[in-house]
Amino acid sequence: MNTRIATVDETQRAVPTWRHYVALTKPRLSSFALVVVFLSGWMAAGGGANAAQHWVVWHAVLAAGLLAGGANALNMFMERDFDKLMRRTANRPIQRGLLTPREVLVFGVTCTVVGVLWLALATTPLAAMLGALTSVLYLGVYTPLKRRTTLNTHVGAIPGALPALIGWAAVAGRLDAPAWGLFWIVFFWQIPHFLAIAWMYRDDYAAGGYRMLPAVDRSGVISGRQAVLGALALLAVSILPALRHERGVFYIVGAVGLGAYFIYYALRFARQRDGVRARALMRASLLYLPLLLGLIAITQR
Repeated sequence: MNTRIATVDETQRAVPTWRHYVALTKPRLSSFALVVVFLSGWMAAGGGANAAQHWVVWHAVLAAGLLAGGANALNMFMERDFDKLMRRTANRPIQRGLLTPREVLVFGVTCTVVGVLWLALATTPLAAMLGALTSVLYLGVYTPLKRRTTLNTHVGAIPGALPALIGWAAVAGRLDAPAWGLFWIVFFWQIPHFLAIAWMYRDDYAAGGYRMLPAVDRSGVISGRQAVLGALALLAVSILPALRHERGVFYIVGAVGLGAYFIYYALRFARQRDGVRARALMRASLLYLPLLLGLIAITQR
């Protein structure tokens, strides 16, 4: 596969700008994790009523932002030789020569270490341990598995959902049922979300040697089935707070409605597996999660 990689002159290489480093952090992807950290911490603080706890929540969000940015940068460092084979990643800072692998490595390690220390000093030891575990699972387990097994998406959903526990632990110093409920919501949301993305770019992933399920499951039957199962499981875990009497009727009606909406798009993709349906499912997922998180926030007791 011939992929054209944009090049830069020596002046640009010699003076990396802050934009190049920001690109390493994947800010749009990281923003979802930070919203989850904030909501989890805010819930643990009882709606942010306590001023001292309010500041702890923000410390957790900023520290988690460094952790997320560091993990994404280190991921780019680890996969630099494969990213250049894929059209969607061939113009990242390392591939374009905007940053050297060493600069990316130093940036990623620095962000990760500072993020863990920040959580330890400004929040709780448990939050710091969970932050470190997130980075270890993402970089040490999920990243290598992407080239070995199609189960990588399910494994990667674990570090992807850990921000729900980090925010709660930062404020409470322990993990209670609502934190685990939010963890499972984010976990199962990722399954149809990332399967849709992997289907849209399955040829790219295949070219890069990644064993994403849609890149291996060429018919898409298994991918569609797992997307539907993920959406169904998401509906089930989303109504658990109401069954535990943590939320009222308004919440359960909204959660069921949003779940049915998401399942509808997963079923469409499962029945007709093409780029149009996959993109529609991906967009539905991007609408579903903020709406459900907002519903959780406004029904906080």
